[in-house]
Amino acid sequence: MNDPQRTRPEYRHADAPDHEHDHEGSELSEMDLRVRALESLLVEKGYVDPKALDILIETYEHKVGPHNGARVVAKAWSDPVYKQWLLDDATAAIASLGYTGRQGEHMIALENTPAVHNMVVCTLCSCYPWPVLGLPPVWYKSAPYRSRAVIDPRGVLKEFGFELPAETELRVWDSTAEVRYVVLPMRPAGTDGLSEQALAELVTRDSMIGTGLPSAPESKREFT
Repeated sequence: MNDPQRTRPEYRHADAPDHEHDHEGSELSEMDLRVRALESLLVEKGYVDPKALDILIETYEHKVGPHNGARVVAKAWSDPVYKQWLLDDATAAIASLGYTGRQGEHMIALENTPAVHNMVVCTLCSCYPWPVLGLPPVWYKSAPYRSRAVIDPRGVLKEFGFELPAETELRVWDSTAEVRYVVLPMRPAGTDGLSEQALAELVTRDSMIGTGLPSAPESKREFT
């Protein structure tokens, strides 16, 4: 089964390498080596505090990421009162779970239904709800996605692996510096009785952007 979280080549940034190559026997890619060299230079000149870098890396690797948004979605699936709060005031509802901070000051939750499917893009740059989704994937920042998501959204979804029924309305939302969106995907069938933790494991990053769907419980069990 294809990994729904992978970076899709058709939306890779023009400057991103197609493959990870060893550099003179090193396991680090050329880009990694350049980053290391730049970091060393900045530390040496006193522009960067290594401890601050470690804290930043730790935050985005372990504390900030799609798992936060998955918890929000799972709670909304399980708790009708929380779901309504999320739709009415996403900023406050998300903050109640401890997810606040940069690029999450004003959040709006968009509910997918059989009649309406929501999809998020940032046509100007790469505005993205970091507190619930972490750092944006490469394809989200790429010019092809940012333009085609508006011009041909159904075609883009098809390239991401699924097609909407013709009768389903597709709405594309443009994130800005003031407003960030997160999609509340439809709860998969056959998940009655699952705990919030089990439900959260079905939520994919792409389903919270609108370019994918949650995992089915059967497919999730194949990887456990």
